[in-house]
Amino acid sequence: MDFNFSDEQEQLRDAVRKWVDKGYDFERRKQIVAEGGFSRAAFNELAELGLGGLYIPEELGGLGMGPVEGMVVMEELGRGIVLEPLAHTLIAGAVLSHYAPSGLQTEWCAKIAGGEALVVLAHQERKARYNPKVCETQAIAAGDVWTITGAKSVVAAGDHADAWLVPAMANGSIALLLVAKGASGVTTRGYVTQDGSRAAELVLNNAPAALLSHKGQEAVAYAVDIGIAALCAEAVGVMDKTLAITVEYMNTRKQFGVAIASFQALRHRVSDMKMQLELGRSMSYYATLRLNDSPAERSRAMSRAKYQIGRSMRHIGQEAVQLHGGIGVTDEYIVSHYFKKLTQLEMTFGDSLHHLGEVSAHMQDTAGVFA
Repeated sequence: MDFNFSDEQEQLRDAVRKWVDKGYDFERRKQIVAEGGFSRAAFNELAELGLGGLYIPEELGGLGMGPVEGMVVMEELGRGIVLEPLAHTLIAGAVLSHYAPSGLQTEWCAKIAGGEALVVLAHQERKARYNPKVCETQAIAAGDVWTITGAKSVVAAGDHADAWLVPAMANGSIALLLVAKGASGVTTRGYVTQDGSRAAELVLNNAPAALLSHKGQEAVAYAVDIGIAALCAEAVGVMDKTLAITVEYMNTRKQFGVAIASFQALRHRVSDMKMQLELGRSMSYYATLRLNDSPAERSRAMSRAKYQIGRSMRHIGQEAVQLHGGIGVTDEYIVSHYFKKLTQLEMTFGDSLHHLGEVSAHMQDTAGVFA
């Protein structure tokens, strides 16, 4: 298998890295956090790079690219701990392209690709505990008109979104619907999350909606799997930069007149961090390459990848803070923000224990040892 990136993919990586380095430095990020955790201007800059249309076919106004390009982009955004939820834009583009009727595709895909509309997935409920099959939100049809009643939690940039993809129970099964901003019966309560990004509680009370697909459970599983693959790639970028910051600090911090990077015990700990990074990177590649598999195998692959990524994130984040000492937990120093980002990513789209349970539940009798 060829793991080399094409010239086009490397050019895409370079473009995103240059934007992160020059247009999204630590000072700008701190300002965005202070202003509420989301910047429409920064989101529009990502759209100007064409990133909103990565998973949208060219005939619908996008770039028609695939999972590998998405992985490349999310890695670079992770290096800059970018707050704006591009992963949800990728999810929205892919789900609308695959499941929505032509009218909704025409109405929304070009706007998503161009950055005119931020559409996010609103699937989590308080009682679900990461299980997408648990859904208390209800959708009722009166002719061709649909209304939704229910509540969704921790919706990325939910109070800044222009529309939400909302799963709801309809006639005994889960359907996926689209609710537009400004619809009657919609209220949001926004807040800043642990890593400084924006989220919201979304409450729907007989809110008008457009039916995206009756295959809601399948569509939501697809959306979540895209989100996990994007998160894994983002986490690799965060871990890579966290390790680089730690190594730089160790080469400058001195004890007993020498840089602490010369201490053998600490060098061993950095080696362990590097090993965990590469384990995470390999599983991110695995998740990306499995996105086009059958739904059952794809979801199992995402759980395997998310579990290893979770272990790697925890190890690298904790080691980075310990190797920095007290300064590693101060808000003024950048590594603490990378640690908070890793902590939040570990809890997003299912934590490590959830995915360990998923992996365990789908093991065969031999667990692959003698297969």
